[in-house]
Amino acid sequence: MGRNKQRRIYSMNYIVNSMSLATIFMLIIVGNGKTVFKEGYCKPSPSCKECILSHPSCAWCKDLNFTKVGEADSSRCGTQEQLLKRGCDQDQIMDPRSSYKILEDTPLSDNSDKKTVTQLAPQKIQLTLRPGERKSFTVRFKRAEGYPVDLYYLMDLSYSMKDDLEKVKRLGNDLLAALKNVTNSVKIGFGSFVDKTVLPFVSTKKSKLLNPCPDRMEQCQPPFSFKHVLALTDNATEFEIKVSEQNISGNLDSPEGGFDAIMQAAVCTDQIGWRNVTRLLVFTSDDTFHMAGDGKLGGIYFPSDGRCHLDKNGVYEKSNFFDYPSVGHVANILSTSNIQPIFAVTGSILSTYQELSQMIPKSVVGELKEDSSNVIQLISEAYNDLSSTITLVHLQVPPEIQIVYSSHCNNGSVFGQTRGECSNVKINELVKFDVSVQAPVGLCQQDVQSFKVKVLGFSEELSVEVRMVCDCNCQDEEPFSRKCSDGNGNFSCGVCSCAKSRLGKACECEQVGYQNDLDAGCRANGSQLCSGKGRCECGACVCNTNVRGEHCECDDTSCERHDGLLCGGKSQGTCSCGNCKCTANYTGSACGCSTDMSECSIDGVECSGHGHCECNRCICDPGYFEKLCTKCPGCENRCQRYRSCVECQVFGTGLLGENCTLVCSKVNLTMVERQDEAFTWCTEKAGDSLVTFSFEEEGDNVFINVLAKQEVADQTQNIVIGLVLGIVLIGLLLIIAYRITVEIYDRKEYARFEKERTNVEWKELNNPLYKSATTTVVNPKFSMD
Repeated sequence: MGRNKQRRIYSMNYIVNSMSLATIFMLIIVGNGKTVFKEGYCKPSPSCKECILSHPSCAWCKDLNFTKVGEADSSRCGTQEQLLKRGCDQDQIMDPRSSYKILEDTPLSDNSDKKTVTQLAPQKIQLTLRPGERKSFTVRFKRAEGYPVDLYYLMDLSYSMKDDLEKVKRLGNDLLAALKNVTNSVKIGFGSFVDKTVLPFVSTKKSKLLNPCPDRMEQCQPPFSFKHVLALTDNATEFEIKVSEQNISGNLDSPEGGFDAIMQAAVCTDQIGWRNVTRLLVFTSDDTFHMAGDGKLGGIYFPSDGRCHLDKNGVYEKSNFFDYPSVGHVANILSTSNIQPIFAVTGSILSTYQELSQMIPKSVVGELKEDSSNVIQLISEAYNDLSSTITLVHLQVPPEIQIVYSSHCNNGSVFGQTRGECSNVKINELVKFDVSVQAPVGLCQQDVQSFKVKVLGFSEELSVEVRMVCDCNCQDEEPFSRKCSDGNGNFSCGVCSCAKSRLGKACECEQVGYQNDLDAGCRANGSQLCSGKGRCECGACVCNTNVRGEHCECDDTSCERHDGLLCGGKSQGTCSCGNCKCTANYTGSACGCSTDMSECSIDGVECSGHGHCECNRCICDPGYFEKLCTKCPGCENRCQRYRSCVECQVFGTGLLGENCTLVCSKVNLTMVERQDEAFTWCTEKAGDSLVTFSFEEEGDNVFINVLAKQEVADQTQNIVIGLVLGIVLIGLLLIIAYRITVEIYDRKEYARFEKERTNVEWKELNNPLYKSATTTVVNPKFSMD
């Protein structure tokens, strides 16, 4: 139909299971896959399982004698560094880590000569994943030379493609020859489409259904939605014969039923004859396409089911029953079927298909000439573009698992991608991708999960089996252990799980009848039971988290805070039994005072000489402020400091006029005739005049050079004369300007007067109203003669 009409594409997101990097907030990934965790996330937990699930930095000490008097078993949970500092041996620390094991890794192939070609490795991995910890493994890909290709040519046979069909009929040999330049194993097939055979897409008049051509003298085949004409074959002659038998058809509206055709060509694997090789679908058209929802215009409401519905003649028989598929549905089917579409379309609709291509992974768009004469070149270029772009994605990923890629290509590496991608990859060139997998903190999935990793456009897949680390394998389990008071509990990971009737760290107490007798052991000098920070079991206190001591008297969270952090944070100090223990560079009750003085001085001067340093901060003298006490709006500068002495010694005036000798005894003043550029000079007000001086300090003495006051001649008379002359001159200029303005105005008025007088004279000469009347009298006497 018409080539110039465009159609809006309603955008939808094609979702490839990928996760955002914003969720990676607790760790830093190093290049070799090692995980480094930030400090401060590990919290005490009552069991090894809860400990390792609480945060990936947490570890558990299973040593039976690790806890001190009054300490709860939850204190066994901490970072490896904390547990080692507290005396837990390395072999007693349970800190399971994520790992992976390669189960299948067939070597990559250099060419396709063998029966089985391997381009993706490894093929199977078993991944053991600790929640919150990211684990990376490497995937390799290498393009094999001569990899087989299947190409299915899908053509729009609406009436406007009449001239294109004539070109395609002679396409077979050239198309096979072009593809055999890159592979020896190539097959081509053919299918065509028009549109659904209901109004308003085609005319339902009987004559139009038989011959939809606009010219009755021309014969067209009846309209159809999609027709599979030729299964994939390597016989070019058969291709040309089958295509030559095709005839043009027609429809009413501009958009075509191309989506129906793409869907059937993708899902009808057996009928089309798709092999497990590179699959190309060449889609040629000169107009836009119908999509989901448009079928309602023809009374078709059932959404596309994504299944094959070809009859024995290869015709889509459910065309008028199912609506057109959506963009997302088409994209998903093409990706799942490993089919790479090449949209060969005319220039008028090129931008529409370029937008469509952005929503369909592994697709390209090329501009088709009006008669399809450049289709071979277009397909060759598109195939080279598709095959040299390697895109690694993941499929069937459980929603809680997050995956991030790092691509190592021939032109450099890119980190933190939602999918791996390398472009311009040559044949037999190896590219690598690091696949980083993470499960959220606290997730414990007992069942084995799995997902797949694949390269778009290729059938090979990497299968990843995921097992979660949900508990500690302490390997010290003892049912009814002797460590738990001779079998009164089960021992595991350094902790006794007591029988129902037993209590205590080692299950040493009966649950009933002991409380009244043993409470006294949980009180210090008759104080509150376990200081109100724990519970009494078997006459001994079991303290709350972060509390310890025989009677839970030591609280390691009750210290002072600095900037909202306990003892200023771990880098400045730690809390021990209510008191801060500061590190070497900090002091104070809350370790908030730094002993460093680097922030207080500049060029070796402490606080600019106007204050002193405390806790690496300047305490400024009165009047001074700013970080280094550099500003003091009300303070005298050095020039102002010596002004009074200069004034009293030179002029005998000022605030020090009466006691100048006493106050300025160490000031040595010298009068000079000119300024020496070697000194910095000050100009200050002294009485009713200005005085200019320089100073030089030597110990307690100050040497001042005062610039002698120069005699200035009395210029009063000259100033008065100048003012008078200036006023007179300005007055004359104003008078002259006035006279010139009046003269110009008078001249204009005179000229206008002369012009009007001239007009009046012309009217008197030419207007008959201004001429005098003349009467001629004839004497009869003379007229007779």
